[in-house]
Amino acid sequence: MIHLTLLQSLALVVLLAASSCGGKSGSNSTPNEPDTPTSQEQQRPTTFASDDAMLDYIQRTHFNYMWDGAEPTSGMAPERIHLDGNYPEHDQDVVTTGGSGFGIAGLIVAMERGFITRDQGVERLTRIVDFLERADRFHGVWPHWLHGPTGKVKPFGQKDNGGDLVESCFLMQGLLCARQYLNREVEKEKNLAQRIDTLWQGMEFDWYTRGGQDVIYWHWSPEYQWEMNFPLEGYNECLIVYVLAAASPTHSVPASCYHKGWARSGGIKSDAAPYGYPLELKHNGAEQTGGPLFWAHYSWIGLNPKGLKDQYADYWNVVRNHALSNYQYCVENPKHHSGYGPNCWGLTASYSTEGYSAHSPGNDLGVITPTAALSSFPYTPEQSMAALKGFYSRGESIWGKYGFYDAFSPVSGWTLPRYLAIDQCTIAPMIENYRTGLLWRLFMSCPEVQQGLEKLGFRSTNN
Repeated sequence: MIHLTLLQSLALVVLLAASSCGGKSGSNSTPNEPDTPTSQEQQRPTTFASDDAMLDYIQRTHFNYMWDGAEPTSGMAPERIHLDGNYPEHDQDVVTTGGSGFGIAGLIVAMERGFITRDQGVERLTRIVDFLERADRFHGVWPHWLHGPTGKVKPFGQKDNGGDLVESCFLMQGLLCARQYLNREVEKEKNLAQRIDTLWQGMEFDWYTRGGQDVIYWHWSPEYQWEMNFPLEGYNECLIVYVLAAASPTHSVPASCYHKGWARSGGIKSDAAPYGYPLELKHNGAEQTGGPLFWAHYSWIGLNPKGLKDQYADYWNVVRNHALSNYQYCVENPKHHSGYGPNCWGLTASYSTEGYSAHSPGNDLGVITPTAALSSFPYTPEQSMAALKGFYSRGESIWGKYGFYDAFSPVSGWTLPRYLAIDQCTIAPMIENYRTGLLWRLFMSCPEVQQGLEKLGFRSTNN
């Protein structure tokens, strides 16, 4: 079986390059009507009373991508927002399933912190669930992209016009956090939680084993069947797929899929330690240096890596050392890019000077992507705060309505007033996991998730 390389595992995402030049918690009370997030972007503070006040502002502004910036019919996250109005593919109304999953996590943060009222959040979640119930699905799995006004599939590529299991799992991760957050004593919220549960139970993970193979496949199309041919083998951003597939109460897959497929019968283990930080797992196509930092974010919006271990790795080490090695690479700066340093670091997939690119130590184009450092707050709080202050000190040159632009080059002074959902919408949730662990607590409180982790041989000391 062919192992996924870095380029293979990112192939779907890299197609963006062509089209562009992601138990119960919380208070039951409803806070006073807050200012809308849009009122915040009109006056950008120059100073903050404390680091906590700064984090409040950063979370609120970046959450606004999913609030004021949402596609109006679906309530979902647009694939991209270009403040310059330049959309080469005329795709302003295209929404992304994975990025919306991260955005849903951000909605929970916004409700909990009073950026929006609980009623406002429930109304938005209801609109999203309404849309997802009628949108195109393929054996219970949504495509990567959907037309927001209609719910019809927008092909991500010629043969990628069916179910995208990875993006759908990012979406369901956010929805399950919402299900756990909703109040079982309030009829409107109880009904919404039940509808989310129905969507969850409808995902046919077993279908995506392609006839019962010991591996899960990324895509299926009613027109092209399995021609995309992407078996999910680790390590990259896709661990959440195996956790949810094992956890499914209706379409579960056997543990052998995880051990023989994802873990490659033990071949996933690694002794690479860039800058003295053991990666523990082989990063596909980037085994010695580590892949783009979104691999430490997407599956970890809800899945708590603290105290999470199996026979292959300690997952807190996996994500933390990935972030630390990425940071250290930028500090040591072997390519001598001007501007890199302790207050300007972070390599991950984003827009760049050369179109869309999966930036990493092995693919360093002199482009910094703010989400790389900001979504790593749980792992590298001091380094991430230094980066946040460094980015913020650059003023409005890299800042707009929805916070920091997707990427910038301190080397050339390049940036564009553009955003991508898969980058923007992870920032508020991951900062919240650093501050309170809210989303980690919600997701890990799902009984099915606990059962799925146990089935796969995981042990966790922080549920």
